[in-house]
Amino acid sequence: MMIETGRRWFLPERMRFLPRSRAMSIALRTLHLAAFGMLLGGHAFGVEAERLLASLYLTILSGLGLMALEIYAVGLYWLILGKGIMVLVKLALLLVIPFFWEARVALLLLVMGIASVGSHMPARYRHYSLLHRGVIEPGHSLDYPVLSSPPQGVTATVIIDDGRGAPCISAARANTD
Repeated sequence: MMIETGRRWFLPERMRFLPRSRAMSIALRTLHLAAFGMLLGGHAFGVEAERLLASLYLTILSGLGLMALEIYAVGLYWLILGKGIMVLVKLALLLVIPFFWEARVALLLLVMGIASVGSHMPARYRHYSLLHRGVIEPGHSLDYPVLSSPPQGVTATVIIDDGRGAPCISAARANTD
């Protein structure tokens, strides 16, 4: 029972919608960009690392908040979406900074470039799921299909309900030859 509840929480069947998530995302993203900008500028202009700790912590906390909003919506599937993969690449680069301290400005600039490309690339890449081999959109089922197509001669009915209106129902009969 507990395992099934955990599976539903971390691997939901459908996207979840959190009220005011757009406003929360905008607020967190603004804080994240401002804090990261101060952190990058501080390193670029030689500010002592200790004086940049508040910016570092704000960047980390706002980034975790942004990730939490995304993971709430699609569960851990977010990690295999294009936008999730971009964040994982940025995190990997950030984690090597302590080992390559002298290259920190270049690494932070690279992270900023990846963030810019990742947030402005077309939705077909940002929302592409490596697991589902397609774009994940509101209303799509997130369950990984056991069968790639219905058995021969069987009619398949698809119900798409994004929770904001009447569901769309579609039926198709599989080829029998």
